[in-house]
Amino acid sequence: QVQLVESGGGLVQPGGSLRLSCAASRNIFSIYAMGWYRQAPGKQREKVATITSSGRTNSTDSVKGRFTISRDNAKNTVYLQMNSLKPEDTAVYYCNAHRTFLGSTYDYWGQGTQVTVSS
Repeated sequence: QVQLVESGGGLVQPGGSLRLSCAASRNIFSIYAMGWYRQAPGKQREKVATITSSGRTNSTDSVKGRFTISRDNAKNTVYLQMNSLKPEDTAVYYCNAHRTFLGSTYDYWGQGTQVTVSS
């Protein structure tokens, strides 16, 4: 089992910045891909950014150049640095740990943290 705890959400004005953190209960980054997802009211959950066990990162087009995913292996923590925030970034943001091993898939989710971008 893996527990994920997000923090860092809040209310920010358009153009502002926030950094989300996701603390894992144990050292899993060498075998799990980590990701940030978000879900806005009335919309499906969407993938925002991911970082593989080897450190390769990717992000959805709508946040490229504004959001950066990173991790600190010593702290078992994944971050999402969000800059130039827009009202359409408003959503609940979830941390995910994903692994496929011997034909089985393992997915763990945090409880989510609310991000609201509004003036």
